[in-house]
Amino acid sequence: MTVHDHWQMDASAPELYERYLVPAITSVWADDLLDRIESAKGESVLDVACGTGVVARRLAERGHVGRLVGVDLNGAMLAVARAKSSDVEWIEGSALDLPFASRSFDVVLRQLGLQFFPDRPQALREMARVLRPSGRLGLSFYSAIEHTPAAHAFVQALDKFLGAESSRTKRAEHLSCGADEVGVWVRQAGFDRVDVETVSKQISFPSPLDYVRFQLTATPMAALLKGEDGAGRERLITAVADDVAGRLDSAMLPNGRLTFPQESFVVLAALR
Repeated sequence: MTVHDHWQMDASAPELYERYLVPAITSVWADDLLDRIESAKGESVLDVACGTGVVARRLAERGHVGRLVGVDLNGAMLAVARAKSSDVEWIEGSALDLPFASRSFDVVLRQLGLQFFPDRPQALREMARVLRPSGRLGLSFYSAIEHTPAAHAFVQALDKFLGAESSRTKRAEHLSCGADEVGVWVRQAGFDRVDVETVSKQISFPSPLDYVRFQLTATPMAALLKGEDGAGRERLITAVADDVAGRLDSAMLPNGRLTFPQESFVVLAALR
């Protein structure tokens, strides 16, 4: 692999997220969620905590006819979303207090992020509030980190090189509960016909080094290397990447690439 094959960390975090993480991971799960929810012509759809808006944008690209809205607290992520698509209404706001009237949407979607909300029950109640009668909900979020080998190897490597607390942010991306508990949360928010499925997708990165470099330079985990100069950061990134590769089955490292299964819960539900 030449240097040009590696990811270039030369942009802001939202731009890097869109450039690398969206094609590698979030677009994969966006397509899965949209295939399952099957929105109909004329339905209004809300993408909650949309980030750079991949779910809403993918739905627009599929030719959806109807209102499409993406809401997120992060103005920088929304700026990238707006630059990518004018087919979606991009609105700044909190998932815990959605800036919409009750019964505004036919479909609400939340991809890969329920675990980040400081009050999950409130977020789910808000999603229920803005849905019309018989409205539908689609959610996905990562299951236990042990079920995603690259992420599990990464947190073990972080603990080894940077101390036990260093992996807390990455571990927080994954829920340790089971599918049954997730179903209870959704039902308690007022949803019925709740289906929770455990789904695995193959994820690919150019190399373990690129995977680790992205995590440690373009996410909040960059703070872990804040005290290092450029050379020190690169030494640590390389050491962590080598350790990650050493923990994985060789079948996940074809021709120097990193390819691994990633597991998530996918929830489909409707209002009672």
